[in-house]
Amino acid sequence: MGQDTKEELSLDFSTLGNLIHSGKLRPSELVRIIYDRIEAASREGVWIYLRPRAEVVQTADELERSAGDRELPLYGLPFAVKDNIDVAGVPTTAGCPEFSYLPRTSAPVVTRLLDAGAIFVGKTNLDQFATGLVGTRSPYGKCRNPFNPEYIVGGSSSGSAFTVAAGLVSFALGTDTAGSGRVPAGFTNTIGFKPTRGLLSTSGVVPACRSLDCVSILALTVEDAAAVTAVAAGFDESDPYSRWPSPIDRRAAPSADFHFGVPDELEFFGDREAEQLFQQAIERLQLIGGTSVTISFAPFLRTAELLYGPWVAERWNALRDFYENHADAFYPVTRQIIEKGAEVSGSDLFDTIHRLEQLRQVTAPEWKRMEVLLVPTTPSIYTIAEIDADPITLNTQLGYYTNFVNLLDYSAIAVPSGFRANGLPFGVTFIGPAWSENWLTELAAKYHRSVGGRLGATSNTLNNLTPVAPPPKFAEEMVSVAVVGAHLSGEPLNHQLTERNGRLLKRCDTRNCYRLYALDTVPPKPGLVRVESGASIAVEVWSIPERNFGAFISLIPSPLCIGSVVLADGEIVKGFLCEPYALAGAVEITHYGGWRAYRAALSQGNQNPGNH
Repeated sequence: MGQDTKEELSLDFSTLGNLIHSGKLRPSELVRIIYDRIEAASREGVWIYLRPRAEVVQTADELERSAGDRELPLYGLPFAVKDNIDVAGVPTTAGCPEFSYLPRTSAPVVTRLLDAGAIFVGKTNLDQFATGLVGTRSPYGKCRNPFNPEYIVGGSSSGSAFTVAAGLVSFALGTDTAGSGRVPAGFTNTIGFKPTRGLLSTSGVVPACRSLDCVSILALTVEDAAAVTAVAAGFDESDPYSRWPSPIDRRAAPSADFHFGVPDELEFFGDREAEQLFQQAIERLQLIGGTSVTISFAPFLRTAELLYGPWVAERWNALRDFYENHADAFYPVTRQIIEKGAEVSGSDLFDTIHRLEQLRQVTAPEWKRMEVLLVPTTPSIYTIAEIDADPITLNTQLGYYTNFVNLLDYSAIAVPSGFRANGLPFGVTFIGPAWSENWLTELAAKYHRSVGGRLGATSNTLNNLTPVAPPPKFAEEMVSVAVVGAHLSGEPLNHQLTERNGRLLKRCDTRNCYRLYALDTVPPKPGLVRVESGASIAVEVWSIPERNFGAFISLIPSPLCIGSVVLADGEIVKGFLCEPYALAGAVEITHYGGWRAYRAALSQGNQNPGNH
């Protein structure tokens, strides 16, 4: 690649994928290009930790030497991580040096990305403890907007948004509790994707409001953000808030002639240019098939106001122990906000929870009139000086269109939507019900293509990209399968599930109407049989894409077969059963309650642990 080409190289997935897989660009060469950019770019308030160049080049070299890795979905793509998300061996500070700790393991979302071939570059700055929408509340410096350094970049995922917009990484992880992944996207001409709560694990994430927290994706295109989400998504049994949609939960795509809601209480706090740009966004969405519907926005606003009650107490609860010994370590505005959480009573909490459920009922009818809600990502944008002069009021105003989303369990994606006369970007956000990610990203991608223009703050444009396929699906149609023996985690045939994108949903027991036998097979397998009077047997329930289910069951030899298995809670899933003919002479092991317990008995020297 020529020097000019290197300087202008776009880091979007389509461009890099074509170059890398054609052999015109090696991951190690890409690392050298981005580190040249990082060294040339302003670092003020952007990075908290940056991996040494030589170390990242070595990582890329090792990736190149493993030929099989070239088919990995994120092969060679550089990424950054907001510094409230754990990366093994790298300090996590959450924007507070005194809070810093060294995690031994990476957050599951990071592990999934590394396993998919992505290359970790560094940890990015944030509003301390992810408390703020401005990007200026950090002892590591104030992150400045790449379009104009006098303006804020937005927060709390400030450094993550900057690194993507400036062309320093292909994508970045942020978090989003009240808009922290969407606001900075709106201010940097990038994509900010906040999927349904629980789709991405928050294990290994320093909690802000644990019941509302989401990991978010910052990227240059909707397709890129969706590709990262498809890799990072998955049920995590270590995260009590992790969840996976059932077929009933999934939202069907709206028809080509869809309806989109527009708030009847639009507020721009005097920013006439933002108001005009949003009107243009409405017209653009109408041109691509949408019909606008005016919806009552008051209940959404009343929901947003709840965020500053008990959910501040949740922040306080997460940091209380640290605060008691390190109160002076808090950034002044952050401390002022979090201390208010100590004043919230249990009565206040339940009053607010009941109020939220009332508002959920009030907002629900609006979704019968629209498939998607269109809002400005923020009402306006402010200079750093303006934020310094009035940090609380202006921060609250920035959350006007974002604060209610997680409280009401919605999915949202912020998308670029043009520029102001002064060159600063404007953005809109598409909001959908929980589990609407697949069609929400399709609509957002179509809209982004209609807007076109620059990718982030780089000189590259969306219009010049090679056409890409629709955003990949995640939370696709899945089949739940109960496994009882050789397909359990760590057992010899478990790879037949994982190679077909199977994910562990849960460990549980069957209803007490089964008997278990040890079969004479290689590798050893049990046979599960339903009877009138039996026992509960330990199983794992795995989720496998419907498109891969046929290939999976084709591997199952007689006497095993797939039937319906009743779980202890009454749920019926597909699962392994055994044909009765194979039980003649088999050892019954029902009394062990499961295959693992039986195998443990064998390993302890009990050579005849069963009953005939």
